[in-house]
Amino acid sequence: MGWWGKVIGGAFGYALGGPLGGLLGAAIGHSFDVGVQRIELEAPNWGAGDQERVQTAFFTAVFSVMGHVAKADGRVSEVEIQAARHIMAGMQLNPEQEKLAIELFNRGKQPEFDLQAVLLQFRDECHRRANLLQMFLEILLATALADQDLHANEQRILREVAETLGFSRHQFEGLLAMAIARQRYAQEGFHAGAKEKTPSLSDAYAALGVNENSTDEEIKKAYRRLMSQHHPDKLVSKGLPEEMVKIATEKTQEIRTAYEQIKRARGG
Repeated sequence: MGWWGKVIGGAFGYALGGPLGGLLGAAIGHSFDVGVQRIELEAPNWGAGDQERVQTAFFTAVFSVMGHVAKADGRVSEVEIQAARHIMAGMQLNPEQEKLAIELFNRGKQPEFDLQAVLLQFRDECHRRANLLQMFLEILLATALADQDLHANEQRILREVAETLGFSRHQFEGLLAMAIARQRYAQEGFHAGAKEKTPSLSDAYAALGVNENSTDEEIKKAYRRLMSQHHPDKLVSKGLPEEMVKIATEKTQEIRTAYEQIKRARGG
């Protein structure tokens, strides 16, 4: 049936339990008033680490934490709201999923939102699967950077998210630098299309987490590692909701394009 079919067909928050279950149950109850009785009929036979359980946890955590990060600078601007909606559109959510995502986003903005509790449960639900946790963090980074203005409080919360999920300060700084470079790289590629230009080579290097002094072998290893980390099928098998495959696919395309540009510049 898939995680979404189970959520709307007879199981929601209390089946997941914990703070994530509380968030999901309250959001569904608020979003689908006429369906509350229907969706409370039965709980799914979910086991620890079950793919559909992880997908449900990922969906719940990513949108609620997204809202929390957006509120970090004191208010949620229209630009940030549009950025969140753009992310949702990129995920190709159906109308019901988008409605639920918005409600989770709004709940993440509330003063009583318990970021640490949500993150700790999410980490446990994912069984600390590094690639899945990294995709979670990258989605949050992309959302925070969408308005091209990373507020100090946003960066502080994102660093807290990273550390709670098990990433070191060095790893976080590296992921942030790559996220900034990929954003510039994607924007330059989009705007340069009609002018027959290409994104800068420096951003191509940064998008792979390497630099112009890196050897060909080091660049190839970085490229292969990133492609493996963002492989859509691998991520879905680990618990990435199917609706978010497009984001993973876009990331692999950006990584491949950057690598090809570096190869051409080096005469490869």
